Amino acid sequence: MLWTYIILCLVIAGLNFGYVPKADPKTAALINSFWHLYENEIKTIFIIFGSFLTLRIIQKSQRTTLRKENLIGLTVSALAVHIVGPWLLQNKELYFFTMPLPWTTTPLQLLYPSSSIYLSRVPVWGVRGVTVALFFYLFVCFVVLVGTLLFGRRWQCSTLCLFNGFVSEVFAPVTPLLGKRKPVKPMTQKIFSCVKWLFFGMALFFTLWWILFLAKVPTFGTPMVMSKIEVFKYLGAELLMAMFFWVAFTGRGYCYYCPLGTTLTFISKLSKQRITTNLTHCTSCNRCNIACPMAIDIKSKALTGQPATDLRCVGCGHCVDACPTKTLSYITTFLL
Repeated sequence: MLWTYIILCLVIAGLNFGYVPKADPKTAALINSFWHLYENEIKTIFIIFGSFLTLRIIQKSQRTTLRKENLIGLTVSALAVHIVGPWLLQNKELYFFTMPLPWTTTPLQLLYPSSSIYLSRVPVWGVRGVTVALFFYLFVCFVVLVGTLLFGRRWQCSTLCLFNGFVSEVFAPVTPLLGKRKPVKPMTQKIFSCVKWLFFGMALFFTLWWILFLAKVPTFGTPMVMSKIEVFKYLGAELLMAMFFWVAFTGRGYCYYCPLGTTLTFISKLSKQRITTNLTHCTSCNRCNIACPMAIDIKSKALTGQPATDLRCVGCGHCVDACPTKTLSYITTFLL
């Protein structure tokens, strides 16, 4: 299923972003409709069936308490964003507005009437449709912000994220698709750390550029150039790299440097997100470390009863479900 999902994405996205601008209107409309079908209905079907199969696989070897919550959350999120939302708001591209700043500046670009995205969307959505999309975006930002303050990074990264989080949960048993999952070495972690701050800096740069531009503050570059650079960054360093990680590394590969995830890390600090390790006792079995997709050393904390508060934690709860003595739990100030 995951191979099928990736191949479909590469083929249809390649046609939609690469061939459509050069195609005749009828062909372009047909490809675009297939792209919307893939991104909405087909993606939701993958999430529902993948979640069911993953739970069947995991239940054979360990508890699935938090994993089940993740998959239910992602299923509800997919139904809301890809099925119900587009039907109610008559907009098949709502998923572009489900990732708050600084992950993408698409909402900011819609505020500029001469931007390429505005000029291409107004004939399809109308001015009212653009306004509705922006209000939907503000609603998503509010939900993500409040949810993270209450439930930590788990709220977005493990139960709502329909970009990379859903694959890492729905298809967890089969990632990577090639070879076996290997521990992330310390040097690799340092490289990812550098890449994380690089992408976070780029995301902030694009966000600040559009804010200054919309405020009529003199800036270098043009909206056309900036939007194209961001599209290339998304397609190459984010979409294609995320898929590469699913195939050859781990489902959470992109989560190591996702700019939105980095932003939510700071917010989750306010919620005091942590993995407690002293509910019972640690037997040093190392199952928590093996289960963790973010290469966090939870066992060393469990041996001393100290909470694990690593900034990489996405709150997936894999370690909690994997612990045979039930000594781990995911908590925030609100969840106490």
